[in-house]
Amino acid sequence: MRALFREEGASLRIELLEDPEVMGFIDEHAAILDSGFETVEMSDRMRSRLQESDWIFSGMKTFHELNEAFPSLLDEDGHRKPFERFLNDVQSIDETYNRNYLRAEYNYAGASAGMAARWEDFQEDGDEYNLQYRTAGDDKVRPEHAALHGVTLPMSDPFWDEYYPPNGWNCRCTVVQVLKDNYPATDQAEAYRRGREALARDKKGMFRFNSGKQGKIFPDYNPYTLSKCKTCTRKLNLAKGIPENDLCSGCIFLRTEVCGYEEVPVERGRVRQHKSQSPDEWKENREIATYMAEKHGYEIDLLPKIDDKPGQKNPDSLNRTLGYNQEYKDNTGNTYSSYDRAIRDGRKQASSLVIRIQDDANFSILEQAMNSRCKYVKTTPVSDITIIWRGKDHTYINSEIVKDGFKIRQEDFK
Repeated sequence: MRALFREEGASLRIELLEDPEVMGFIDEHAAILDSGFETVEMSDRMRSRLQESDWIFSGMKTFHELNEAFPSLLDEDGHRKPFERFLNDVQSIDETYNRNYLRAEYNYAGASAGMAARWEDFQEDGDEYNLQYRTAGDDKVRPEHAALHGVTLPMSDPFWDEYYPPNGWNCRCTVVQVLKDNYPATDQAEAYRRGREALARDKKGMFRFNSGKQGKIFPDYNPYTLSKCKTCTRKLNLAKGIPENDLCSGCIFLRTEVCGYEEVPVERGRVRQHKSQSPDEWKENREIATYMAEKHGYEIDLLPKIDDKPGQKNPDSLNRTLGYNQEYKDNTGNTYSSYDRAIRDGRKQASSLVIRIQDDANFSILEQAMNSRCKYVKTTPVSDITIIWRGKDHTYINSEIVKDGFKIRQEDFK
């Protein structure tokens, strides 16, 4: 609120989210939500994604809180209030957001993370067992959730995309693995009928998501967004009471699903591709990123092109796991000039290159091109080159590429 009090002008600036006091508040709020699943066992990758979800949620919530408090800066005559009066007038906002709402959000974060961790465990066995929905079994169970008690289906059934708990604020329901011989699958039509009955009051489908499959604590539609955020390609771009363009800007700043990104289906790791990527590179970049993610578990963002600087190019990808940008090249030629061009052009965008070569690639020519281009070019040097060949890959660092007698061997590729 001190940061908000320093604001001047007739409208709330998105840039206020950058203020250290506001950022510290977002971090603190997210840390409270994170503490709800601190002792839950899960993979580091899942924990990282859930914590990211908490931070996004906290940022969007803070944006709403600041927006609601902003009109209180002025008194009835349009004059700026003294800080103490302003602070007193927004106490009810603080009480609502950071006590009443936060208690329910904290409980939901713990339950959602616990179920995400369970989903990771279920994935190890796949459909070897059935999954069964169970309530807490006491007199506090909501009648609507009791309708789902006992529903039993394989893990692969899409039923769990919509009806995986928690299915509401303070929901205590769970899902367990059961032996197929002892607990046969529920008729699918019956299961969905019971699911619709259980979530009949959830008109906009806020609680119809799977935290484990999506790697998120809170769904894209939550109290600080609108239901269309679930299907909007820009993600989390609207909310009640805030102009669309303002919230879109806040959404971009908070790196929610940065505007224009599309989730690419992968079995391992994570790939997001920006829709502004050049059409001539769209397919090859997606294929290379998918290969790298599934092979090594990398989390990769395929980056948007730069529109505001004519002639300037940016790297194809940000490898979030490794922590640096990479440029991708799909080498369809098999000549010295084609290999040299791939390295020469690639190093202008990033020092780390990933080059996919043909099955019948000429290693001897490729060695010469790599050695020469890395050895004699002193500006924007190449740090490493990853070669993908016949569904396998190997990374060569600069110090070994520039050596006399540098060789690429088939046994390098694993």
